[in-house]
Amino acid sequence: MMLKRFFMEEDAVGTVEMILILVVLIAIVAIFKTQIVNLVKTLMTKVTKNAKAI
Repeated sequence: MMLKRFFMEEDAVGTVEMILILVVLIAIVAIFKTQIVNLVKTLMTKVTKNAKAI
């Protein structure tokens, strides 16, 4: 009876969904780490150059 109630409870489903979303995000960051780092470096360089122009 408690096991059935556990599976019917919606809070557990939300927790599993959140964990899966986090795992997917971590995997994406791990796969595209170098591209993300290069993008951030490029953006920061442009921001710095444009800030000096102001």
